Amino acid sequence: MTFSIVARSADARLYGVAIASSSPAVAARCAHARAAVGAAATQNITDPALGPRLLDALATGATAAQALEDCLRTTPFGAYRQLLAIGRSGQPAVHCGAFGLGRASCAAGEHAAAAGNLLADEGIPAAMLAAFDTGSGQLATRLLRALRAALALGGEAGPVHSAGLLVVRELSWPIIDLRVDWNDADPVAALHALWERYAPQVEDYVQRALDPTRAPGFGVPGGASSAP
Repeated sequence: MTFSIVARSADARLYGVAIASSSPAVAARCAHARAAVGAAATQNITDPALGPRLLDALATGATAAQALEDCLRTTPFGAYRQLLAIGRSGQPAVHCGAFGLGRASCAAGEHAAAAGNLLADEGIPAAMLAAFDTGSGQLATRLLRALRAALALGGEAGPVHSAGLLVVRELSWPIIDLRVDWNDADPVAALHALWERYAPQVEDYVQRALDPTRAPGFGVPGGASSAP
């Protein structure tokens, strides 16, 4: 019921996940990332606990493939899961369990991996990677480009209702965590609109956290020139 992509920037400074599904609030269960460690997605018949396990393994220095192997040893239901992982270096890795729902497929490149189930087209993960690798832009922009490429090939066999975008860097919190938990029209377009609104302010919110004395104001009612 889901298609997703995990990726890192070429300098391994940023890690992110973009995901969409017919299910509600997909990003709340399926998108995982940790600063200076990597990113992971857990989908198909989802066990959200597997995301932190993948990140824990990556944090010890395991490769993405090793992290998947370690994670699958901890669950008797690996055949029901789709798991994606990417770490600081090396190839990303994908596990597509034998009991993937509907038309399921996956693909991996140098700095990203994609997978999906109940897909309208088996070529969707490969198309997502191609879109991610095409052109320039921030990691978040490239991740959203991959989601749109999936929709261009039909996305899921049924309607897509939720989408999310998660990006981390060398901070203890995600710099981007945007979600459309339910939308009857086009949650990916709604997510893209959220990103366009939020993108110009990302660094300002980071600055507020690191040094509020240098933080810019946004002209909110009652606000001072430097907003707290």
